[in-house]
Amino acid sequence: MLTARDIMTKDVITVKKETKVSDLAEIFTISGISGVPVVDDSGKVIGVVTESDLVEQSKSLHLPTVFTILDSVIFLETAKHFEKELKKMTGAKVEDIYTEGPITVRPDAPVREIATIMAEKKVYTIPVLDGDKLVGVIGKADVVRASAKG
Repeated sequence: MLTARDIMTKDVITVKKETKVSDLAEIFTISGISGVPVVDDSGKVIGVVTESDLVEQSKSLHLPTVFTILDSVIFLETAKHFEKELKKMTGAKVEDIYTEGPITVRPDAPVREIATIMAEKKVYTIPVLDGDKLVGVIGKADVVRASAKG
C-alpha cells in the first residue's frame, strides 16, 4: 500500500508570512506548483497558500447582502466575513491571503486517506509532518500519479 512517504515531494518550497504576493506568484510560475506551506521563523508549518488564494485577489468584491425591516438594516453575512474577504483581495503579503491551521498528514498516511481528504475537504496542498517537522508536501498531481501507477 502506497503512503504519503512514497508520493510526497521531499524538497519542499516554503514561504513566510512576510513574503510578498508578487514573489509568491513568481514562485508558483517558475516552479510549476500550485501551493506551498507557510512556515514561521522556526520552520513550523502555520498554514498553506495556493494559487486559488491569488485568484481570490482578482475576483469582484461581493458586497454583503442586507434587508431592511422598518428602519433597521439587517446584514445576512457577518461584517467579519466581509472584512476578511476585503483583506484577502487587497493583500500584499502572504499573511493577508493564506489559510491558517492547515490539514496535514503523517508520512505513513495511506494514499487512499489523502485522496479522501482532498476530495471531501477540497484541499489540494497537504504538508507532510513527522511530529512538528515538515518532511514533505503532497499535491493533487502526486495523488494522480500514484493512481496512474496503480
